[in-house]
Amino acid sequence: MSLIFFPPPIQQINSEIALQAGVDLYVLRLDLMHRWVNGNKWFKLKYNLLEAREKNFTTLLTFGGAYSNHIYATAAAGNLFGFRTIGVIRGEERLPLNPTLSFAVQQGMELVYLNREMYRQRNTPALQEYLQQRFGEVFIIPEGGSNLNGVRGCTEIIIGDAIAFNHICVACGTATTLAGIALSLDQTQRAIAFPVLKNGAFLAQEIETLLTNYLTSGLPAPYTSPASWELVCDYHFGGYAKVNDELLLFSRQFTQEHGVPLDYVYTAKMFYGVMDLLKQGFFCKGDSLLLVHTGGLQGNAGMEERLQRL
Repeated sequence: MSLIFFPPPIQQINSEIALQAGVDLYVLRLDLMHRWVNGNKWFKLKYNLLEAREKNFTTLLTFGGAYSNHIYATAAAGNLFGFRTIGVIRGEERLPLNPTLSFAVQQGMELVYLNREMYRQRNTPALQEYLQQRFGEVFIIPEGGSNLNGVRGCTEIIIGDAIAFNHICVACGTATTLAGIALSLDQTQRAIAFPVLKNGAFLAQEIETLLTNYLTSGLPAPYTSPASWELVCDYHFGGYAKVNDELLLFSRQFTQEHGVPLDYVYTAKMFYGVMDLLKQGFFCKGDSLLLVHTGGLQGNAGMEERLQRL
């Protein structure tokens, strides 16, 4: 499966802020791996798709919001690898479809809508049994690919030249990516996650649970214990999928100066946070930072549509 993906390049960011801080700053461009299935989304899908194929499932069913990067990537991956796909979408149908859901339908995904109360029950046996009865034998992938298969895939993000950095920075939504990265680093390195939702400190328990469950699962891990990690919870800009003019301006200027497009929901917040911490002297002179670009650029079109309606 991985043969269709380009190796993600590592791009140096020649920033005056980083120069003044005495820090080497680089970006791991996971957004360039594939036109549609890129970023951390591919890593979280990879072993779910392999398990589905090994167990002879022909249909994938997963969950997400109307602008979900995961829905977008699952639809494309299903089309690429010959799976039927079903997307269970939070909320009511709204026509015309936004760019994310239009793309998913073009890729062959069947969309099913659940009201928010029912959607909150998506991980319960009762709702999953209902979905199995309605759609037959389906391989269920949780929202965001957040399971042990997802963690396993994310242990493969930091490889090759990427292992040379002592700080790995990543945006954080479900904590799956951070858990996988922490498991792939040695004890001299540190993973720093920037939650993109308000009051993100609760993710610490989610991360601990994922790490414990993974290490006791028997699945392969580069190390027997995770590297140190921390959450920096000050750069959510009001909550998940919330933005303001300051963040939008930063994102546009960063793209113009460095040629790296950022998505507004995840990477823009993390990049903003890193640059702000550099100004504050959070990092030490001589540190080397690798910022993981987790893709998600498809969501910018939908975000810009929403902002125009405000």
